[in-house]
Amino acid sequence: MSDQNTQITLLLEQIAGGDKSAVDSLLPLVYQELRKLAQHQLKGERPNHTLNATGLVHEAYLKLIDQKEVAWQNRVHFMAIAAQAMRRILIDYARRRIADKRGGNVALVTYDEDLHSREARAEEIIALDTALELLKRRSERQAQIVEYRFFGGLTHEEIAAALGVSIPTIRRDWRMAKAWLTVALGASETDATAE
Repeated sequence: MSDQNTQITLLLEQIAGGDKSAVDSLLPLVYQELRKLAQHQLKGERPNHTLNATGLVHEAYLKLIDQKEVAWQNRVHFMAIAAQAMRRILIDYARRRIADKRGGNVALVTYDEDLHSREARAEEIIALDTALELLKRRSERQAQIVEYRFFGGLTHEEIAAALGVSIPTIRRDWRMAKAWLTVALGASETDATAE
């Protein structure tokens, strides 16, 4: 384990123990990696998203350091949880956007194809979140693997380390989860077009 990874792990343990000064020491060590993670998360978002990578990092970091019941294991575990936090933040933003579209204080406008595609993206994010929740009931590990891989950009090796299972197990579960999600999301599209 590198010196920086060891330092991050020690700081995470201190934060879990209630040491507030460790919070300030941790951010400079993980900021660039969190920023890359945020850019990865925002890659498929609409171009004029109200939340940029810096904002997403800061919102997620505040949620992460406020966790009282997480026993931080190491840097990989922290980044995996950060990916989940960022995903939750983006889903909350998408839900608010959809809610506004369906009756918020939005003025009526004529059809705009670009606007329609951005709204469709928000609905896709929510559909994926719903499918992941269903997958989690079926296989919590497969759902975690999807979150870590798709939303967090973690490698199979990093996921295996975070979950404490073998790399072949991660690869097999990743393939099974992708297949299940393909069917589940295809079914939700069919349901939506039938309405």
